Amino acid sequence: MALAEDKVREALKQVIDPELYVNIVDLGLIYGVQIGDEKEDGRHDVEIEMTMTSPMCPAGPQLVAGTKSAAEGLDEVDQAEVKVVMDPPWSPDQMTDDARDHLGIF
Repeated sequence: MALAEDKVREALKQVIDPELYVNIVDLGLIYGVQIGDEKEDGRHDVEIEMTMTSPMCPAGPQLVAGTKSAAEGLDEVDQAEVKVVMDPPWSPDQMTDDARDHLGIF
């Protein structure tokens, strides 16, 4: 059975920004999830493009490691590669309504 991007994004919701206490998906930090072809064992490699709220985000390494770990925690995922991109720059507009509500941003 093919691995769906939605399932990977759902797993990534386990990763919480330690400063904002909101998951990285709702914060809008995940820009893309590419799922590789199915391998003989039925698993896939996954490539994730994510950003940080700022280029000097002190939680960056922790968030990248958490993202890789959460994706690779799925039975269907063999290896996850996480690429940090700063273009386009992150803005609060990329957050979900739930994240905005949690942070009191309207």
